[in-house]
Amino acid sequence: MTSSIDKTEVRRTVLITGASRGLGRELAALYAADGWRVIACVRGEASFEGAIEAQSLDVSDPASIMALGRALEGVAIDVLINNAGIRGDTGGLATLDSDDFLEVMRVNALAPLLLARALHANLLAGERCVIANISSRAGSLAEGTLDDDDGDYAYRCSKAALNMATVKLAQDFRKDGITVLSLHPGWVRTDMGGGEANVPVATSAAGLKAIIDEADMADSGSFCSYDGRRISW
Repeated sequence: MTSSIDKTEVRRTVLITGASRGLGRELAALYAADGWRVIACVRGEASFEGAIEAQSLDVSDPASIMALGRALEGVAIDVLINNAGIRGDTGGLATLDSDDFLEVMRVNALAPLLLARALHANLLAGERCVIANISSRAGSLAEGTLDDDDGDYAYRCSKAALNMATVKLAQDFRKDGITVLSLHPGWVRTDMGGGEANVPVATSAAGLKAIIDEADMADSGSFCSYDGRRISW
């Protein structure tokens, strides 16, 4: 007797952190519109239109990340997008605060590593096997201060650390066939980017999705912008 599995029910799955607003929310909507199963991770309450599943996650809390891993045990994940991030203090060295600095590092650099570990088995069970770390050109040692002098020490340091995390994960996960990317979304017009930002959130999200969807092992460990431009480390 042959099986009558409806192949339309077999969908690829993307998990997106920081999906309650801004870039994360736009990415969730794009993937849902493309027929993907979307697991949108949010810290508080959030409602979504369409087939988007909200999942509670506080990326600043390792216990919350571990709980997410347990809740999703056995769920195949094709793409993990580490999008959640915070900026922290922008006043420069004079106003640098230890607790603020460590919180930014915890959210922007440590959480993606903990999520990659917690969801490793899920990614191995997926078809695409991609981790996309939403980084920033601000974390590039070569380009990060070329056209601005903002005093956001914590943010810049955290994104530089995230870029190294991408390279290390790419090395460690190459044997598993998992592609790991660092992606610069541009200066996006969101709550974090502010009203003066020059990249509409829809433009950034569409560009990022196109890169993620086409990425393979040849791209693992790379750093590029939403528009495809390679960024120097």
